[in-house]
Amino acid sequence: MKYKFLEHTADMKFVVHGKDLKAIFENSVLALSEYISQGEKVEKGVTKRFKIFGRDYEELLYNFIDEIIYFLDAENFVPSNAKVKLENKNDKVELRAIVFGDHAKNYKNLESAKSATYSEMYIKKKMGKWEAQVVVDI
Repeated sequence: MKYKFLEHTADMKFVVHGKDLKAIFENSVLALSEYISQGEKVEKGVTKRFKIFGRDYEELLYNFIDEIIYFLDAENFVPSNAKVKLENKNDKVELRAIVFGDHAKNYKNLESAKSATYSEMYIKKKMGKWEAQVVVDI
């Protein structure tokens, strides 16, 4: 199981699992894609590339989710999946991403997402694997 949606009173909440930190970020895009597209398969005809930084993994995940939401809002881009690379640089963590997806106009009834939140967010290693929890303001 790569991700699972959890109950939340007003926002969208999910937990992601992965064998490593890279998988946590990549699986977060899968969860966002399913939520935004309401389960419709999103094609991979368009790519977005970006680089972000964070002081720690939680800040990096927050910035990563916000960047995906920015592409949805500003460029009408619906994500499908992503490939990421993580690198520690001095006192920061750098993430380079290629996000695959499609134009929003090709999909009906897309859900919106406003922003990532730090509410209930965590990233931790649990029994040799990684787990993260994310809440997105909708």
